[in-house]
Amino acid sequence: MIARRIRRFLSEEDWTFAPHELPVLPGSPGSPAHPRHRQIAYALIGILLGLTVGFGNALISANTYTLQGALGLDPAEIAWLPTVYVMTNVSINLLMIKFRAQFGLRPFALIFLTLYVLVTLAHLFVHGFATAIAVRAISGMAGAALSSLCLYYVMQSLPAKWRLKAVVLGIGIPQCATPLARLFSPDLLAMSQWRTLYLFELGLALLSLAAVAALRLPPTTRSKAFEPLDFLTFVLFAGSTALFAAVLGLGRILWWTNAPWIGWALIVAIPMFAAAIVVEHHRVNPLLNTRWLGSADILRFTVVIVMARIVLSEQTYAAVGLLTVLGQNNDQLIPFFLIIFVASVAGVIASAVTLDVERLGHPIMLAIGLVAVAAWFDSYATSLTRAPQMYVTQAIIGFSATFFLGPALLFGMTRALKEGAGHIISFIALFGIINSLGGLGGTALLGSYQVVREKANSAALVQQISPTDPIVAQRIAAGGAAVGRVIVDPTLRSAEGAAILSQTTTREANVLAYADVFRLVAILAGGTFGYLVFLMVRRQRRERRARLERTT
Repeated sequence: MIARRIRRFLSEEDWTFAPHELPVLPGSPGSPAHPRHRQIAYALIGILLGLTVGFGNALISANTYTLQGALGLDPAEIAWLPTVYVMTNVSINLLMIKFRAQFGLRPFALIFLTLYVLVTLAHLFVHGFATAIAVRAISGMAGAALSSLCLYYVMQSLPAKWRLKAVVLGIGIPQCATPLARLFSPDLLAMSQWRTLYLFELGLALLSLAAVAALRLPPTTRSKAFEPLDFLTFVLFAGSTALFAAVLGLGRILWWTNAPWIGWALIVAIPMFAAAIVVEHHRVNPLLNTRWLGSADILRFTVVIVMARIVLSEQTYAAVGLLTVLGQNNDQLIPFFLIIFVASVAGVIASAVTLDVERLGHPIMLAIGLVAVAAWFDSYATSLTRAPQMYVTQAIIGFSATFFLGPALLFGMTRALKEGAGHIISFIALFGIINSLGGLGGTALLGSYQVVREKANSAALVQQISPTDPIVAQRIAAGGAAVGRVIVDPTLRSAEGAAILSQTTTREANVLAYADVFRLVAILAGGTFGYLVFLMVRRQRRERRARLERTT
């Protein structure tokens, strides 16, 4: 009896599709016309799912220091939590696409949403490092399923002629959760410390499960999708990308040359990834179409999007890092993150409204160009800079981060569909790697560069400090006078004054290092923008030449 009820609960609805409403691919829902009230319901559920999956990792990333103290972890251990989420999230789509195609959307949605609820509930009982790692790993897998569901529900909320705009909205909604998480975190932490974060996430997960169970997606067509070699490819691919993610996530914290396991991880990851490519290259029905992924068009796309993810890390790492060094925390940055959230939402809406399938490269180029300009203005930051001085530039970057993502996804999807439906899995795998590992790589690059520049700037500043310099002696005396009420001994007061001057020097070195990071971002974004202009001009010349040849 129980088994029959479970099968009925997980079974797809009977649905008769018109020819133009049939699913485009096995595993994706059909496209029937819905009444207005159902469209609104689909839209609300899509937004709920998108925010749920976005908060899944954003709440952890935005509150690492609080969680580090609550769980008794050191900086390297707490860095594993968001890294492990990416490790499992980056490759699981390979299996999920085929799972949906073979077993249907309904079981896919309910099984993974239930798993997500159980994992989020498990967060409340996590008190150790090992259990926290396990919970984040499973959250990454479940989060990948929620991302797909968000996209499908938003697509159902708009008429068929606007489905591409719906894709842009569906891929952009989860990105808006990052500034929103920093906006809500102070109030959540004030209630019951770190447990409130997990209770909030659990509430969203339960609401999502109830909403999906109440309003189903239109069913999909099924087909036998899995092949034995799929699992071998997945093990090799998932293992290698997970090791790459671990290296990128922990390298700058442990430092690249100080942890032997980083070298061993790369020694294992590179052959594993190569083996996955070799296996797929010689398959009749490959999971990853290596010939298409290695084409010049896709390689150029990969380079541009990787660079975009790197320069967009300016906001999540550099801007927040600078303000933290200058003594500002989440409580003081609520207007700052509110502005970024509004700009992120505006980027999603503007991207959908201005979408032009014939010019999908233009939004990407515009977004990267805006980042170059904003980062260059941020490079003039000083120790007197505060959040209000960065409102405009960070709003521009928040807008750019969501403005480019939808067109970038559609750029690759349209090219995959032109080659055949089988290329979709290959592109989804590539896009997942670019976004997840590109984000980690951006933070790793900027973080490492900031450390190097801080050491160089600190050495340069210390060389200019001489105890015989009257200005230096005056600063030491002023620092000692500040603690004169609690330290009577003149020698100790002088030593304390020198320590305060040393702290000020370190802060200035960090501010200069972050300014150097902003300049690096501006240079990288400007170079990428120039490369895109070159590609666009070259394509226009080729099209003009082809037209002339046809007319003659």
